Amino acid sequence: MARLTLDFPDDQYYFSTQLTVRHTDINAANHLGNDSMVSMISEARAQFLAEFGVQEMDSSGAGIIVTDLATAYRAEAHARDHLLFEVGVMDFNRYGGDITFRVTRPRDSTLVAMAKYGFVFFNYRTGEVAPMPAAFAAKFPRVNRIG
Repeated sequence: MARLTLDFPDDQYYFSTQLTVRHTDINAANHLGNDSMVSMISEARAQFLAEFGVQEMDSSGAGIIVTDLATAYRAEAHARDHLLFEVGVMDFNRYGGDITFRVTRPRDSTLVAMAKYGFVFFNYRTGEVAPMPAAFAAKFPRVNRIG
């Protein structure tokens, strides 16, 4: 089976935050567990959206829903490591796009992981995919459009 390769352009990152690996994030092999990495990526996504004034669901029932997640691990992280999560967006289409992540350990400049969330706008009241709001797309003028 082919290995997953994720590589994103440097100019598509719009936000960064640091998170610390907790002792409870460590698995039996003594490094950051997959489940905890997904939780940390989700936290970085939430901070990114909040920074740009995007609610994950607004009062009308419209919001963002994750359609897929891909993660490629490059190095181990351990308890008390500070990790830098750079967050970007790319490949917008009519309904959504990709939220991308580059996770590094600043102490030694090690690339720990690359990840991508696919997302679409979704009306939770009607249960239907919704077009991307123009106000959201306008926040990210450098993003390429597909489809």
